[in-house]
Amino acid sequence: MPLSEIVLALLCGGIVSFMLGLVGGGSVIATPLLLYVAGLAPHVAIGTSALATAANALVNLVNHARAGSVRWASALVFAVSGMVGAAIGSSIGKAYDGKRLLFLLALLMLAIGAMMLRRTRPRVNAAPVPVAPAATPRGLVTLAAVAVLTGGVAGFFGIGGGILIVPALLFGTGMPLIAAIGTALLAVACFATTTAVNYALSGLVNWPVAALYIAGGVVGGAAGTAASVRLSGHRTALTRIFAAIIFATAFYMLYRNIGALTFG
Repeated sequence: MPLSEIVLALLCGGIVSFMLGLVGGGSVIATPLLLYVAGLAPHVAIGTSALATAANALVNLVNHARAGSVRWASALVFAVSGMVGAAIGSSIGKAYDGKRLLFLLALLMLAIGAMMLRRTRPRVNAAPVPVAPAATPRGLVTLAAVAVLTGGVAGFFGIGGGILIVPALLFGTGMPLIAAIGTALLAVACFATTTAVNYALSGLVNWPVAALYIAGGVVGGAAGTAASVRLSGHRTALTRIFAAIIFATAFYMLYRNIGALTFG
């Protein structure tokens, strides 16, 4: 590989892993980076980003576990249940037209960006959110059902789903944000691994690029986790910046794949 491509792959991995450690999401921009920076084909970009995201999520999981911000019981329930959805979703996505899939991913990114901005708005006289009884059988069943749905979406689009998992954990368990970010990483790793294996069985993973992506993620993940703890008081501003990045990426993807709306 040319030196420029090696550097770009390392840089892309570092950026995605940094965002994973910082806000619990970031894999949603992994595929666009591999598409438009590394130049991979749509389905190969999805399979490769899933593999790299899984590895980077594991690195970040170790960092958050050392910091004590992982709730293992909720993490295991969400991860194991969601892998079923990820297997189904990735099988459907793998057979779907690449450009149409990217167009739908761009729409999902716009929805995610809007959701992130909505969460940063101050709530005046808002009632406190009750803590869900996740430890009860009913609470665990609810959490598992949400995990299957989230895993299906993550698998279909080839993303780790952290940006969806974090709010799902907040809603389903009432755990603190920093704990939800750390806990979500196990599910991200499991969902992305399931998707990556499914794509790899069809030869849709670029292994050299994935290895470089993962290598860059080791450094980016450590930096993101450290920043997550130190900048916890500025999380609203960080979330808004990340949402702006998602919006810009999504609009560019819509522009590049607008032809996917032409049927026939």
